[in-house]
Amino acid sequence: MNRRTFLKTASIAGAASAVMPASSIASTEMRGENKGPIMVSTWDFKLPVHEAGIAALQEGGTVLDAVEKSIRVVEEDPKVTSVGRGGFPDHDGHVTLDACIMDNNGNAGSVMFLEHIVHAISVARRVMEKTPHVVLAGDGALQFAIEQGFTKEDYMTDEAKKAHQEWLKKNNYSPPINRENHDTIGLLAMDKDGNLAGGCSTSGAAWKMHGRVGDSPIIGAGLYVDNEIGAATSTGLGEAVIKIAGSFLVVEAMRNGKSPQEACEMAVKRIFEKQVKYKTMEGFFVGFLALSKQGEVGAYATGKGFQYTLFKNGVNKIVDSEYLSK
Repeated sequence: MNRRTFLKTASIAGAASAVMPASSIASTEMRGENKGPIMVSTWDFKLPVHEAGIAALQEGGTVLDAVEKSIRVVEEDPKVTSVGRGGFPDHDGHVTLDACIMDNNGNAGSVMFLEHIVHAISVARRVMEKTPHVVLAGDGALQFAIEQGFTKEDYMTDEAKKAHQEWLKKNNYSPPINRENHDTIGLLAMDKDGNLAGGCSTSGAAWKMHGRVGDSPIIGAGLYVDNEIGAATSTGLGEAVIKIAGSFLVVEAMRNGKSPQEACEMAVKRIFEKQVKYKTMEGFFVGFLALSKQGEVGAYATGKGFQYTLFKNGVNKIVDSEYLSK
């Protein structure tokens, strides 16, 4: 099951859920009038994700707690084939996870090429809080996770094994480049005091080369948070996002006066300006999502189909992002 059918029946207590166009959201959001808690995340992973984070805030947790708990919901679900437990493997049959997290004080933690630990987002937080480093990778990240009390598992699902075996029959060593194969969970949050945090987690592109790392765990590419300005995250082909330091670019554009929507649009256009080959690449996809210090939300993608989930003013909405028609 992919993002479009994940957890469709649960709901946030007392909240409504609806699909709305981005233009409707933008028309109701005026600068300076929006207050937290606000949570916004890539794709339609839907209600339970934000429910976990909002509950954490209501119980006195920090905005970072809200980010971590929300992303853990997606990581734990075996039916999500692009994140955590249900992630599809690389070419060689290894499920490797990437994640990063960033708080309102500019602290960050990241893990790359991590195997056998379901909750990569939690390990990333431990890297941030328990080490002098920002990034741990591969066996070193696994060793650290075990030392921190995380349980080592062999968690590749039967669905993932079957899909891998079917793919190996073709074995063209060319992972499909499209939105179905890049469903990163990127999540941004603001508490009632206006503090921002964000996180990102993925198993990366299915059938990728062993050792490949995308944008998701890279601070400034897949995620960036500046508590004075705003936060941004991305989804899609990570290589394209890395090349323009995408999430950092979005936040810096907001620093220079652009709205979250304008900043996301600029980043998408920058990709095509700097990497013309992506204009003609079949199935190419990248999307950006941003949240400003004032509570404004913006999103933009290279093509039709990007959705994001927004919790605001007690209501959970699935929003169709605006997009660039190539």
